[in-house]
Amino acid sequence: MQVDEQSKIKPQLKTLDLTLIVAGLVIGMGIFRAPAEVAQKAGTPSIFFLAWITGAVVSFIGALTFAEIGSRYPVAGGFYKILSHCYHPCFAFMVNWVVILSNAGATAAVAIMGAEYIAPVLLPSVAHNTAIPIITVSSIIILYFINMIGIRTSAKLLNGLMVIKLGMLLLLIAAIFFTDGNNTAPPVATLQTQLAGNMFKAFLLCFIPVFFTYGGYQQTMNFGKDIANARTTMPRAIFYGIVIILTVYLAVNYSFYKVLGFSGLAQSTTIASDVSRVVLGQIAYKLVAVIMFLSVMAYVNVGLMSNPRVYFAMAEDKVLPSVFKRINRKTQVQEFALTVFCTFILLTLFFISSFQKILEHVMFFDSIGFMAAAASIFILRYRASKEGSPNDIYKIKGYPLLPALFILVYFAVNISVFYANPTAAISGFVLFIAGMPLYYLIKFVLDKKNVAPESI
Repeated sequence: MQVDEQSKIKPQLKTLDLTLIVAGLVIGMGIFRAPAEVAQKAGTPSIFFLAWITGAVVSFIGALTFAEIGSRYPVAGGFYKILSHCYHPCFAFMVNWVVILSNAGATAAVAIMGAEYIAPVLLPSVAHNTAIPIITVSSIIILYFINMIGIRTSAKLLNGLMVIKLGMLLLLIAAIFFTDGNNTAPPVATLQTQLAGNMFKAFLLCFIPVFFTYGGYQQTMNFGKDIANARTTMPRAIFYGIVIILTVYLAVNYSFYKVLGFSGLAQSTTIASDVSRVVLGQIAYKLVAVIMFLSVMAYVNVGLMSNPRVYFAMAEDKVLPSVFKRINRKTQVQEFALTVFCTFILLTLFFISSFQKILEHVMFFDSIGFMAAAASIFILRYRASKEGSPNDIYKIKGYPLLPALFILVYFAVNISVFYANPTAAISGFVLFIAGMPLYYLIKFVLDKKNVAPESI
């Protein structure tokens, strides 16, 4: 059995190792674009910064929750295996079906971000609303063909991305010391400031971009059996990792706020370039735009190379046709799976070309997965009370209140999506439910071929 094999893993990760893993999983490209969305929705600096602090606290609780889940059921596959084990293969398929769409949407959103940076440099004479989709679609197609050729650049690109990303964050934080702070402007006139001062609604809507930026900590569930002295090491390392993330995020957001002013931040779609232009001038603006575009495209390329592996795992468990795990022996590329994933990205861009709108769809999908996966801790605990559990696993303190609070917050994310974009919420729910007939259709087809689907 898979669980028995993985139980033989020798714990080797120490506090520093896991701390850096947590920080690396969370700090992505979103911090270079999402702050503008948060500022627009917040309407005031106080709500803006409170939203980022709240995101860190909730992420800390979530990371601890998923750490226990990973300790209790240490298998590869993340949500995919956990949901099947705790609920039913059909429900697991439904959640992973929307996660597949969410991953494509997130990749599309990041690609749009890269296009926003490079458009004024690459196509200065073309209208911005026209240049963005042209560059975004062209970039996806170019990366698709590069991956089809089989050029293995993911590791190098990812390493280069990390260097660029961390260097850019340090530069942007340092900008605090190179401005007099006179750019601070009154709160931008957003939807929220027009809602009769409804601060709670503004705060709620901030959850969409904030939790998009904080995503990634759920992967701690994959290290449940790799941690030495999990009971003490796990919470300590996660706490240190979240503190690092919060410190970086607050510092860089304060820099954005001080250099651009709150109104300028809310209206910026290329924050890194705009900060560089204020501090260092026009030449720096163009240089940073090019660097940001390249780093974003590297991130997108890693997504194109990694997401087809999800299809491979699902095909291995016979909940997707075997064509999804077909690999070109010469190039080692999953040509069909890669094509399907890129098609999902392009369809997302065709129907939803706005970064903000894609973000709303992505967070609706993601919140379903987060709530379902976090709720599995109650099922695992219940089963353990009947069957017994090892003494060396990590157990979250504050159970059941903290996991319940985490689920409640992500339910609030769903509510905030409904407030901001009812169409996104309704279509997202319909797509989620559509996973049920799709699962049984695939199961029926495979049964007809005498290939009985196994549990996810």
